[in-house]
Parts: sequence; C-alpha cells; structure tokens
Amino acid sequence: MAGHSKFKNIQHRKGAQDRKRAAAFSKLSREITVAAKAGLPDPAMNARLRAAVLAARAGGMPKDNIERSISKAAANDGTNYEEVRYEGFGPGGVSLIIESLTDNRNRTATNVRTAVSKNGGNLGASGSVSHGFERLGLISYPAGAGSAEKVFEAALEAGAEDVESSEDGHEIWTAIDGMHDVAKALEAVLGEAEGIKLAWKPGTMVTVGEGDAAQLLKLIDALEEDDDVQTVWGNYDVPEDVLEKL
Repeated sequence: MAGHSKFKNIQHRKGAQDRKRAAAFSKLSREITVAAKAGLPDPAMNARLRAAVLAARAGGMPKDNIERSISKAAANDGTNYEEVRYEGFGPGGVSLIIESLTDNRNRTATNVRTAVSKNGGNLGASGSVSHGFERLGLISYPAGAGSAEKVFEAALEAGAEDVESSEDGHEIWTAIDGMHDVAKALEAVLGEAEGIKLAWKPGTMVTVGEGDAAQLLKLIDALEEDDDVQTVWGNYDVPEDVLEKL
C-alpha cells in the first residue's frame, strides 16, 4: 500500500458506504467548481477542470451534478473556496501533504492540526516536506485495462513520464502541462481512465511497520473524514503482510 495510491486502498476498508459516497461527491463537486472558476468553465479548454470531471465520472457522480457544479462557477454562484496545503509528519516518520479546499481557513487549520496531533503526527512549516515530492499529473486505470506491457506502450506513445503497474491497476505519471493531452491519447487506446488528477509523487518511500501502520491509517482516516480535506499524499509504503494483520 503506497502513499500515492492510498485513496484506492483505504476506501475498501471503510464502512458506511452511502455516507462515504455522499462525502466523496461533495469533494468532487467542490474541486469541479474551483477548477472551473480558476479557468474557463469548459473542460476542453481547462485541463484541471477536465481532470476534475473525469475523476467525478470515474467516481460515479451523476452527470447532472457535474453540470450543476460547472454552472455554479460560470455564474460565480455559491461558496468561494480557497486552496490551502498543509505539510507535516505522521507515525514512523512518514511525510504527509494534506490538500484542502476551504471557506474558513481557521476551521480547517484547527481540524487538520487536531487530527494530526491526536494520531501521532505533527504539522510542519510550508515546504517542510514538499521538497521531497514532485508535482505531476496522475492517470489511473484498473488492472483490466490491459497488461503491464500494453499500458506501458500506450503511455510511452502518449508522452507519459512513468508507469507503475501492479495487480491493483496502473498508475501513469505525466508532466502537469501535458496531462490533458496524455489523458486524451490514452483514452483512445485504453478507454476512459479510472481517475485523473494533479498529484504529489514522493521521491523516496518509507516502509512502515505494523505498530506505526495502524496509527498512520487511523490518522489518514481522520483527515479524510474532514469535509475540507480533498486529498492526503504521503511517502509511506505499508507491506501487504502488515495490511493483512491490520
């Protein structure tokens, strides 16, 4: 279980599926609105918005909800959200980047700091851990999209920078400014992506033992349950045998 793919892994452990689905839709909708306000409200002309729409579709969000979120931005309607990033450390010395979209910085900062401190971590200053990550585009495909060789060849042809394949699926990394074009090229060969978003790729990974892993997963759960937190990235790697014990 690697830090940059934690959402896919952790979601299988959580109960209350209906509540989680509603929360996921809320976060997806928030990202669509912010992306549309940051550029043109047209996915074809706005790479971040296209990524947000693709992620929403991959997450099962209804088309009407997606269009409503874009319309809100076009009409400058609804809440104005601010992007705030927190950096810090979790159990086992792992580095964490916590991305949020908030309409109240004080509330979000308090909630994030509380979640981190109560679960064996601590927040650092801006830039304290992000220097160990690279900002890239991440395009995800399920294992059924094709063999590792097929996906690698498609990614190479599309202009991607790196590919990581496992029995869980395929993760294709791209330069941010090329994410839109790479995604379109891959879709023509592999079909619609399971997810596409801006991501933080760690330069080095930290293997987390059983004791620290339990607390780390509890910390990530606490953060992801906050409505303002969009994504938690980390440089942790939890071995499969440790996950099975947990």
